Amino acid sequence: MLTSFSIVDQRLQSRDGIAGDGDLWIDLLEPQKDEEKAVEALCGIDVPTPEEMREIEFSSRLYHEDGAVFMTALVLSHTDKDDVISSPMTFILAGQRLITMRFHEPRFFTAFTKRAQKTAMAGASADSVLVSLLEACLDRLADIIERVAHDIDKLSSEVFTHTGDRRPGGLDYRTTLVNLGGKGDLLSDVRESLTTLDRLFGYLALEAAERRLDKDLKARIKTLSRDSRSLNDHLNFLSQKVTFLLDATLGLINIEQNGIIKIFSVAAVVFLPPTLIASIYGMNFHFMPELSWPWGYPLAIGGMVLSAILPYLFFKQKGWL
Repeated sequence: MLTSFSIVDQRLQSRDGIAGDGDLWIDLLEPQKDEEKAVEALCGIDVPTPEEMREIEFSSRLYHEDGAVFMTALVLSHTDKDDVISSPMTFILAGQRLITMRFHEPRFFTAFTKRAQKTAMAGASADSVLVSLLEACLDRLADIIERVAHDIDKLSSEVFTHTGDRRPGGLDYRTTLVNLGGKGDLLSDVRESLTTLDRLFGYLALEAAERRLDKDLKARIKTLSRDSRSLNDHLNFLSQKVTFLLDATLGLINIEQNGIIKIFSVAAVVFLPPTLIASIYGMNFHFMPELSWPWGYPLAIGGMVLSAILPYLFFKQKGWL
């Protein structure tokens, strides 16, 4: 799908297809071949293929070609099942036009286009739209990190508050491990996206100097770089916290398993002496002096009970129970 944006009454106005020279921004969403050729003919550039957009080399994501600037970054978006995925998005500055090429629908992109069509954008240019779009992308990443941080704090409270609680509603270690693993995967996707964006910001800062952009845009680009580095530092902290909680949860599982094994071990030791007495007097020998005792049976029962109580009291005194 091809959507073009132009400035009308200081606001972005969208239309399907290419309007012509008045287009400030052209968006390609899962474009068809004819749409790609139309953009290439209008701007005199070669639109990158999906395979080229997925290249991980720095030179394949940030480069000059045919007088245009190509910048590709990984951006997070949601699937129909609300799963978070990262997919490449390419930003192209071709003359006085901004061209975006993508194969997914990130939420920040939709929110930005709706807001830009309602808010006045005096003196808008392709560079200013690009910077505003990147700011919206970074704000979305910050929101995701903030939400993950809140979820991790909640998981941390559950791990250390309900430790050893086996009643209904107590801590489910399996669910906790699955949730922590999911948060770790999400942080990895955010880190990957943030890394590509940070490189893009650095490259864009160099381009801003060459294109002689105004001081306001240069300052906003520098702010983007500083914000991305601060988010990356916070991301490192959250990753370490997830690793700590995973280790703590596994340690608590081991402690609980050891407690269960200890109970069985103590039970085996407690019932061992009574079993020995019962085994002795259960032997089928004809000559056993105790068999003729009038009080032999009560004494044997009492001996078994006493031999079970004494080890239990010993373990209790030692604090092993």
